[in-house]
Amino acid sequence: MNEKIRLDKFISNQTGVSRSETKKLIKKGFAAVNGTAVKNAEISVDPESDTVVFCGDTLSYKKYIYIMMNKPADVVSASRSPEERTVVDLVPDSMKRRGLFPAGRLDKDSTGFVLITDDGEFAHSVLSPSRHVPKTYLVTAETELSPENEKKFMSGVELSDGVTKPAKITKTEKYIDGHPVYEVVLFEGRYHQIKRMFSSLGSCVLGLHRISFGGLKLDESLLPGECRELGSEEVAEITKNR
Repeated sequence: MNEKIRLDKFISNQTGVSRSETKKLIKKGFAAVNGTAVKNAEISVDPESDTVVFCGDTLSYKKYIYIMMNKPADVVSASRSPEERTVVDLVPDSMKRRGLFPAGRLDKDSTGFVLITDDGEFAHSVLSPSRHVPKTYLVTAETELSPENEKKFMSGVELSDGVTKPAKITKTEKYIDGHPVYEVVLFEGRYHQIKRMFSSLGSCVLGLHRISFGGLKLDESLLPGECRELGSEEVAEITKNR
């Protein structure tokens, strides 16, 4: 037997419209269930079998949503901020839902793959250090690391909060304004970790772009600030170690 849910809660969860505003619109006749207009926000609906129309749109039930965003610079990885634009602010209305948040963080000046979801359990599982879900970045460094320092990077770097877990680093053939670009794979997510690792080895990070989360690569067709919903197979790819 499917679990039923109040009409106003169902609509609010699926659309991102506040519960109070949803109730007002239902009372004004903007909702219908199974083809019948409804003005009582407290009735129960079966989200998997009942057809709910709100403001002319048929709502497809999704327990959770998973969104890939190509984060631009100067946007914070947060659900809300009183002073700055957040990644959730950039999500289009068609994908907006209550409870959206970024799973993990990218610094304000960093760019690339941010996973946005309302599934707290899934986010916790892929961010847990015990799961070792890797994240891959392209890092523009001020100067090249010596072979010895690359080995230190891969074996663990001493930081103020302890030695990092072994990471992967590969120098690419690419240069940006004369600065070398490295591919870095991390298996943990400490505060400003990559910047601190490079700094401790005598270099400085000039640019950081996340290109994959677990086994899922950033969709290169997404322009900075754009996003799209992930399918179930893509969500499963996130949990795979490359």
